[in-house]
Amino acid sequence: MRQVQVWTMVFKKKSPMKKVFLILTLALLLTSCISVEVEEADTPVPSNFITATLPPTKAGYVPPTPSATPAITLTPTFAVTIDPNCEDSAVLIRDVTIMDGTQLKPGEKFTKTWEFLNNGTCPWIGYSIKFAAGDQMSAPLSAPIPETLLKELVQVSVELTAPTTNGSYTGYFTLNSPNGKDVPIGIEKTFWVKINVGGSTSPQVTASSSTKTPSAGTGGNCNYTQNAGYVSQIASMINQERTNAGLSALAINSILTDAAQSHAADMACSGRVSHTGSDGSSAYGRILALGYSPSYSEEIIYGGGGPQAAMTGWMSDQVHRDAILNPNATEMGVGYAYLAGGSYGDYFAVELGSP
Repeated sequence: MRQVQVWTMVFKKKSPMKKVFLILTLALLLTSCISVEVEEADTPVPSNFITATLPPTKAGYVPPTPSATPAITLTPTFAVTIDPNCEDSAVLIRDVTIMDGTQLKPGEKFTKTWEFLNNGTCPWIGYSIKFAAGDQMSAPLSAPIPETLLKELVQVSVELTAPTTNGSYTGYFTLNSPNGKDVPIGIEKTFWVKINVGGSTSPQVTASSSTKTPSAGTGGNCNYTQNAGYVSQIASMINQERTNAGLSALAINSILTDAAQSHAADMACSGRVSHTGSDGSSAYGRILALGYSPSYSEEIIYGGGGPQAAMTGWMSDQVHRDAILNPNATEMGVGYAYLAGGSYGDYFAVELGSP
């Protein structure tokens, strides 16, 4: 607080010089007679000002924690180089679901899954599974296969529906490259799903009526089954191909039939597809042993598919096609054997000949 004392003075009129003197005198008097008292007051601090070192004043207040910038992970991508001269090859490792002969209800929906090994030199990119022949069972015409690099395993599935009529059904499928070519599966091109609907066994498949069970390659015995319907289909399709080519149909010969059936069973039990028997016999030697003396003879065999797959395979190969359409043949015998859990499942043998 400042206190100012002021003296009041009355001046009489004087001469100009005296006025100047009086003014100077008054200024000096004022300067010397004013006393000032000052009390310094604290400058108030705004109530809403908080320094950086003060703790929070509100109970329960939690200062915000700066959020960390999330780390960005970059997933590397790799380009796959495909050799234009690479070769496709697959190995069927196992049936993952629906083993051959699985019993299903009429109209039952099911998923069939196989496991394959990419055994070739081409990565499977854009490959697919396609329905080829047999009983379609509502299978899609094609379905994509997951990308599979060399020597990798992949599981391939299709959604199917069992037929509504009791019986035994088989559907055949192929693996296909993007350009539509079949991927060979060993020496075969097809793989399959086999189911029984309704009864416990297929009405077309019966136990072998042979009195002699062929020995397996390991030295044990095996129980295979025959299918008269498959045998009849093969014979009909062979004669149809010959008719289409302007050739005469082949007659069914019982000795050739026995030779063909015996060899089909031997292949099933020994787990291989070969013209050489498990005992080292040849096709010519086997028909001679049964009493057939040919002027011409030839044998064709197939493993891993049904009748349509077998015919497709034979007619797609020049050697087998020439055998089926050989004008020197006049007779034939067809054999078929199926072994559940065998290397190929289905085994066909056809003996062509002329006496």
